[in-house]
Amino acid sequence: MFDILGPITVGPSSSHTAGAIRIGLACRIILGEEVKKARVIFYGSFADTYRGHGTDKAVIGGLLGFNTDNVKVRESLQLAQFRGMEYVIDTAEEPRYHPNTVRIEAQGATRSINLRGISVGGGAMRLVELNGFAIDAACLYDTLIVFHKDTPGTLAGIAQTLSGSGYNIGNLRLSRDKREGDVITIIETDVPVDGETVAALRQVGSVAGVVSIPKF
Repeated sequence: MFDILGPITVGPSSSHTAGAIRIGLACRIILGEEVKKARVIFYGSFADTYRGHGTDKAVIGGLLGFNTDNVKVRESLQLAQFRGMEYVIDTAEEPRYHPNTVRIEAQGATRSINLRGISVGGGAMRLVELNGFAIDAACLYDTLIVFHKDTPGTLAGIAQTLSGSGYNIGNLRLSRDKREGDVITIIETDVPVDGETVAALRQVGSVAGVVSIPKF
């Protein structure tokens, strides 16, 4: 039913509010720590209407850890200041981008990421860029983001680790900057991957990091 109707959300818009919340929440999960500073850049329709649709409140609410049904999203701008999170809202033009596009530059105590996401309607969204790498993740399945080097046997080691723990890979997509360079691999699984297996993935040769995103 929710695949058809979309998520329960505070509104007013499934695309400009709910989808934006989910992009912000995904950014926080990938960062892996409290967001201390954020620059939010809206493009296209987001840039034109973000005040009326509360898209700024939505993204900041997601960065604070709120999901689509949390009424605190309505007060997220004030709550961000209360929690000491600094943020800047900007707009820009890029005709090549989807009309509902947001770029988030988020910084925590020890890490920072640059994420671009699009809201595709009905509360659904897609993450399309991470730290300069083209990716494709919708967070509709349990998802692993694996950062590693482009070396022979690394993907095989990742697949063997998951298979050995009884996990099936539903989808796998990778993006690399150059041959023998850095790679981001997106893996969708049928069920959540437990912490022990995630830790084992981090020990695979050439793997620099693993982020586990539960479907939401």
